[in-house]
Order: sequence, then C-alpha cells, then structure tokens
Amino acid sequence: MEEMMKSGGKIVDFHSCDIFPERWFDLVIVLRTDNSVLYPRLEARGYNPRKIDENMECEIMQVVLEDARESYAKEIVIELQSDSIEQMEENVSRIKAWKDQWMINNKRD
Repeated sequence: MEEMMKSGGKIVDFHSCDIFPERWFDLVIVLRTDNSVLYPRLEARGYNPRKIDENMECEIMQVVLEDARESYAKEIVIELQSDSIEQMEENVSRIKAWKDQWMINNKRD
C-alpha cells in the first residue's frame, strides 16, 4: 500500500489506527453515531447481541475517536456526526470536497 499512498488523494476506510503510519494521512475523519440511532441500525443489519453491545460500548467510550487522537496529530482529527441519511450524504459531500481541494493544493507533476 505504501506505493499507492505516495501520490496522495486517497481515502482509506478502516476502524483501527494501529496498522497505518501517521505520514500517510493529512486528515483523519471519525464518524460518530448517537447510541439511540446506533443500536437499531446494528440490529437491522442482523448483528448479534454481543457484537451490538461491543459496538455500543466503543461508541459510548469514544474508543475510535480517542485512538485517532492518540495516533495522529490532534489538529488533523475531525469528528463528524452520522445519525441520519442527510448527515451521511452531507459527510460524503464534505469529504469529497476536502479531497478535491487537497488534490488542487498538492498537485504533483
């Protein structure tokens, strides 16, 4: 993956910071969901009760957010709420705009 990441402008979707070097990222986005939305969402996806509890606990304890803050410079870690379809669509648009602007600002010959 190292070679692919060199050119920049890549979006990596993952749930852990442990395997990626800090140098790969200019922005780290953590999607958050309110627990009242998360539980039924996971239930609808057919998650078993143990997996739902694990995900709920991680969200309550902000595990992914804290992991990102500990692994990367705090100023590049952004938290976005992802409770509704509208928020999800807005997040996709925002992330695409950030990526497009990054590509303009960091053109490589």
